[in-house]
Amino acid sequence: NGYTRESGFDITAASEVMAIVAVARDLHDLRKRLGEITVAHTYEGEPVRAEQLQAAGAMTVMLKEALKPNLVQTLEGQPALVHCGPFANIAHGNSSLVADLVALKLGEFVVTESGFGSDMGMEKFLNIVCRTGGLSPSAIVLVATARALKHHGGDADGGLDAIERGSANLERHLAIVRGFGLEAVVAVNRFPGDTDDEVELVQRLALEYGAYGAEPNEGFERGGDGATGLAEAVAAAAERPNSFSFTYPLDATIEAKIEVVARTVYGAEGVVFLQTARDKIKLYADGGLERLPICMAKTHLSLSHDPELVNAPTGFEVTVRDLRAYTGAGWLVALLGTMQTMPGLGARPAAFDVDIDEQGRTVGLF
Repeated sequence: NGYTRESGFDITAASEVMAIVAVARDLHDLRKRLGEITVAHTYEGEPVRAEQLQAAGAMTVMLKEALKPNLVQTLEGQPALVHCGPFANIAHGNSSLVADLVALKLGEFVVTESGFGSDMGMEKFLNIVCRTGGLSPSAIVLVATARALKHHGGDADGGLDAIERGSANLERHLAIVRGFGLEAVVAVNRFPGDTDDEVELVQRLALEYGAYGAEPNEGFERGGDGATGLAEAVAAAAERPNSFSFTYPLDATIEAKIEVVARTVYGAEGVVFLQTARDKIKLYADGGLERLPICMAKTHLSLSHDPELVNAPTGFEVTVRDLRAYTGAGWLVALLGTMQTMPGLGARPAAFDVDIDEQGRTVGLF
């Protein structure tokens, strides 16, 4: 009745369909990209696309309304577009290109979020999304907190000395931003337990490490008044000239693209390609996919592929265990270390607690 096929599950945020919705420019581009999804290979090694299975049209109709960004507003009436949710550790980690383009058409300044850190969502926004959409950023807002730097300093409950030790992580992130030729403004997100001395220390360190500006952000507690200084610093940085450039040219080899990201962004000494990854690289290069950009799937807990290596690790090698071709989205996904694309599952499935009681009522859902 058919052929045995090995497959698996991905969380929606890591799926190629999510990625396609996030980078499609319009409805027709969405349909074209859905049709370009590689669903299998023939025995001869030829790719089988969704278009060949006559699935692209129905998929497009299902996603027709999903392509439209959601317009919401802040408590102070400022417009915001909320659209798409690809995680930055297992996907490209940015809001939709459609939302960015709409915002750029309507607003004087557009701030778009990239997931996690400069090594994660930012790198993919600059090397993938900006290429796809023809965008050129004016500046970068790098978010830092005293508690995060304490964590990287090895003492989550520590004081100023822990922040000093952990600030090597902040220094590395600022260097990553400069590597793209952009100015960075550090937003010091202030938590209720943070002291003035801690916030001021993070500001001072950020400026010492080359940030264009560093301002506390108390928007969560005080609204717009708590972020005025930050907004002014970002506006000033955006007016400065920059020399934005990509990390790698598209005509570099697949291995070279991965290696340059690992070395210049993560700070690795080199890259180890496992045999499965080497086989995929040959398959994709032979199939004409070598010019696609790279989307690295790795832990968000470290600049490296190892979640145990906190702060600003050095002397490590990045392990690439496998690759996937997202031919519809338009990039290759490199799976680093033990990173899974179906993360976040608890040790005990929620279904174990769902049942009916003696009266026939459902219990255990909440």
